[in-house]
Amino acid sequence: MAYRKLGRDSKHRRSMLANLTKAVIINERIETTEDRAKETRKFVEKMITYGKKGDLVSRRKAYAFLHNDKDCVKKIFDDLAPRYKDRNGGYTRIIKKDNRRGDDALVVILELV
Repeated sequence: MAYRKLGRDSKHRRSMLANLTKAVIINERIETTEDRAKETRKFVEKMITYGKKGDLVSRRKAYAFLHNDKDCVKKIFDDLAPRYKDRNGGYTRIIKKDNRRGDDALVVILELV
């Protein structure tokens, strides 16, 4: 499976993606670069799928990835999973905004549908 390295070593990349995933789940919308959004989308979708399964193993996997953030995991299993129970994937959308002034990187909005 190909993935984006995002200019970081593996530990920093995993931590950054976990933090972005938490931000999307809590705020339901973030602004970030296109590459980060595309990579974060995979993990947000996986966390919501864990919530839809609802078993103990899924809850533990979500805790492990999200650095034991109780509020975030609670929101996944109590709020988001019931909201998307009839939807088979595609829980997020990426809306392109414009280029960032400093480095001309494409900025997008990653939000839950």
